[in-house]
Amino acid sequence: MNKKLRKAVIAGNWKMNKTPSEAKVLLEEMIPLVKDADCEVIACVPYVDICTAVDTVKGTNIKIGAENCHWEEKGAFTGEISTGMLKELGVEYVVLGHSERRQYFGETDETVNKRTKAVLKAGLKPIVCVGELLWERKCNITEEVVARQIKLDLFDVSAEEVKNVIIAYEPVWAIGTGVTATDDQAEEVCALIRETLAKIYGQEIADGITIQYGGSMNDGNAEALLSKENVDGGLIGGASLVAGKFAAIVSAASK
Repeated sequence: MNKKLRKAVIAGNWKMNKTPSEAKVLLEEMIPLVKDADCEVIACVPYVDICTAVDTVKGTNIKIGAENCHWEEKGAFTGEISTGMLKELGVEYVVLGHSERRQYFGETDETVNKRTKAVLKAGLKPIVCVGELLWERKCNITEEVVARQIKLDLFDVSAEEVKNVIIAYEPVWAIGTGVTATDDQAEEVCALIRETLAKIYGQEIADGITIQYGGSMNDGNAEALLSKENVDGGLIGGASLVAGKFAAIVSAASK
């Protein structure tokens, strides 16, 4: 991390876990554990938990995010949620392009781009996920894959708008597998992402963009990963469902 240039951000991605009552219990447990954090703390929760989550963290330093949204403001899109709906509920961040959305629900770079622009237009902050498959890493095309995703996902996003974007590097082979990229692997790709952003927007803007690591970061490996220059935080899966583990990661990012 380089806190002189950019904000450190730890965001929990709860995925399809926790009912509203369970969400309240977890957040109430987290609040005192992260109250002195020297980083941004976010809980990205299922849609049904949002109202409870926003009410529970009111007046604290925890922000609430959603796990996806549609790119249209309204219309015949059964089962979808718009940015306006999220904003009115008190959401501030939205995870977009997560590997599970790409793998199971047909998400493409084109739809991630549409969603990103919709989130920015609504005044919310997108956490845009990119990362390579295991086969792509074995084929030594990680650089090409990730650079392509950045260029497509941020197409037509202005230099001013991109200042509100967080990029989460999540190697698909490390999502939910318990396998974590090494500190050097994470740094290498996060640095590549920053280089790609610099080519599009210039070095000064690229230096100000938060780039998270999102592949099985936990309370045991967070400090080493976050010691790297270009790893500015984490998008946390399983460890975000345990207050003590999540707080330990927040503590590592606060150093």
